[in-house]
Parts: sequence; structure tokens; C-alpha cells
Amino acid sequence: MDLIRIENVTKSYAKHTALDDVSIAIPEGSIYGLLGPNGAGKTTLLRIINRIIAPDKGKVLFRGKEITAEDVYRIGYMPEERGLYKKMKVGEQAIFFAQLKGMSRKDATEKLKGWFAKFGIEEWWNRKVVDLSKGMAQKVQFITTVLHEPQLLIFDEPFSGFDPINANLLKEEILSLRDKGATIIFSTHNMSSVEEVCDHITLIDKSRNILSGNVNEIRHRHGANIFEIDYRGEEQKIRSALDGKCEIMDSNSSPIGLNTLKIHIAADDEVRGIITAANESVEIRSFREMIPTMNDIFIRAVNGNL
Repeated sequence: MDLIRIENVTKSYAKHTALDDVSIAIPEGSIYGLLGPNGAGKTTLLRIINRIIAPDKGKVLFRGKEITAEDVYRIGYMPEERGLYKKMKVGEQAIFFAQLKGMSRKDATEKLKGWFAKFGIEEWWNRKVVDLSKGMAQKVQFITTVLHEPQLLIFDEPFSGFDPINANLLKEEILSLRDKGATIIFSTHNMSSVEEVCDHITLIDKSRNILSGNVNEIRHRHGANIFEIDYRGEEQKIRSALDGKCEIMDSNSSPIGLNTLKIHIAADDEVRGIITAANESVEIRSFREMIPTMNDIFIRAVNGNL
């Protein structure tokens, strides 16, 4: 079942079209990556889902019905532009945001203390927000976003400004929230994060949806039939065996006798014959397809080469 459906959404500002007839289906219980270059329209779409702005055309459905102001209480949104009040104390600010989402002061304080301890920032409870580093402020904003346990969580560039240790901490928390039943959308430029945590993605470029689907299926679908062979034996023998059957792109020799050949095969139905030919000339230890990364696919798609 889809938790969110965006149907034919269009949004323009003066003479600039931010979104042009965009449709997306976000499955319940998934982590959904919203990708695209700067200015593609990602943040505009997130704001429309949150009812911060309205589309010119199209609609957003939440559990099959057009989204309402009441549904916003079931959403947690962490925008890229961090919105903490610098003069307030950290703990009081976190309680304030929790109360805006309908939590009592007592419940909010109890849950916040647990989250602050988990993120190692409990000693900052009575300090002012202005004293926080960028990373510390992001931790506070992440906590206030997830505290009321919303059904839908939206993160806009959640890993920006984090060191690798804290970025990994955030990834683990996002995966844990998904496992507990939350649906998560996050917008990012970090393609390695997409491969690590996303189940599905949509790539928006020039205001339009140009690619959507399951991450693994997309990577396999847009593979370029490039393979690597690890083998023991003489390089000249395997080269001779494969001559005219495929393109040999690269080769590497190892002092321990395990060599690697990188090849391009023109058609899928030629793979088996090439494995046979190679195996008759040398001792094959492994034969694997080189699946393109999401970064490769992102660049190819934006450049119109996908």
C-alpha cells in the first residue's frame, strides 16, 4: 500500500516552473530517496507534501485521501534550513516543538531525556541554542522531528554537516525507525547513503520526474554488461580465448597469482559462451557483473545518457 501518492503536481513561481506534472508513489514502510541536482524542485515537493505551500495543479494523497491539515500531525519534517530559536535553551526549545505536535510537556520531557542521552547531548539541556555547533543543532532538530513518532518522516539533506561517525549514527536511527513502521522520505546529494538505506528512489531533473523505482532494480536495469573475471593462469591465453568475442577493457596482475580481467559483453545471450571459453583457457575463480553505482546512474541520467 502507498502511504503517499503525488499525482500530476505542478508548481510555478513567476516565470519559473519548479515542478512540472510530477507523479510519485511512496510505499508504506519504505525509505524513499528524493534525488536531483540543485534547483530541480525537490524542496518544493517536500513543502507541498507538508502543506507549507500548495500546488498549482495536481494533488497529494495520504492513505488514499487528499492530505489535510490534520494529517500534518502525522508527519515529521526536518528541512535543510535549520529552524532553531537561538536565544532559547535547548531543552525548552525541544519541549516547545513537541507540544506543537500535540505532546504533553510531561511526555515530551521524558522522551527527550532518553533521546538526548542516546545522542550524547544531555549536558546541553540547559544551554542556549546559539552555543550549539552545527552538528549538535542538527541532532536536536532530528530528535524533535522524530519525537512524536509520526507515520511519515521527511528529511531534507539530513547528513549535511555531520562527520562520518554521527552520519552513521543517523543512518542507523533512520533504519531503526523504518523497521518500527515509519515511512521515510529523504532528499540528498549523497549517493552512497542512497545505496545504503533507500528502498526506492525518484530522480527529479529540470522540474520533472525522470526516473523512479526500486534501487536494486534500477542499478541492475541500467547495467552496462561489464564484468570482471578473477582467474589463475596466463593472461595471453585468456586474451586469445576471448579475442573477437568481447571487448577487453582492463587487466591487472597480482603477485599471488590471482589476476583480473575487465570485459564488456555486447549481448546477454553471449555471457555463457564467454564463460566457457575463458574457463577452457585458465582457471576461473570468480565471474561477476559490475553493477553501476547510484552516483553513475545519477550522472548519466542528468546528462541525458541513461
